[in-house]
Amino acid sequence: MTKKHIETIFDVETKSFFDDTGTKDPSDLGVSIVSVYRRVIDENLKEIEGQMLSFWEKDFEKMWPLFAESSRIIGFNTKRFDIPALKPYAPAYFAKLNHFDILEELRNTHGHGTSLDRIAKDTLGTAKIDSGANAVMYWNKADEESLVKLKKYCEMDVAITRDIYDFVLKNKYIKFTDRWNSPRVVEIDFSYPPPETIQQDSLF
Repeated sequence: MTKKHIETIFDVETKSFFDDTGTKDPSDLGVSIVSVYRRVIDENLKEIEGQMLSFWEKDFEKMWPLFAESSRIIGFNTKRFDIPALKPYAPAYFAKLNHFDILEELRNTHGHGTSLDRIAKDTLGTAKIDSGANAVMYWNKADEESLVKLKKYCEMDVAITRDIYDFVLKNKYIKFTDRWNSPRVVEIDFSYPPPETIQQDSLF
């Protein structure tokens, strides 16, 4: 990496479950909130500036420019879930941007995936503060206290995703306990490729 980069780390929460919609298509779930951490990093991977922002559905139009200007858009399981969930709202170019999915990178390297919470516990010594099931409940309750909890949960998932990404970017490995309750340490490299090799196919 030879220049400053703008990165956007993001997470979405949905309004319903697959059991509610009767399909397995994330685009049918509806999105209640999107939280993003937008930052600038220098050639040494040091954060120069950063800001956490959250957008309710009525404000989504304000967030697309943040994605559009990003060198890398980072998330966890975003290619299979978050990006398809946003399809009904997103401009056509959104899926063609440079999306970097931590779970996809892990699957490509290790052959298997795991949960964000398992990685957070073993890699960072922290854990998620709530659940996706509660996030849907908070949205449906819609009172002020519930919406505050929903926003906090989404932002904390973004923060955990950011911290995992930064750990791997610096240390080039990731730790988690797999489904068989065995501890794993997987060597993995999140470095930026040379500019001429970057290519992103449409995800829609």
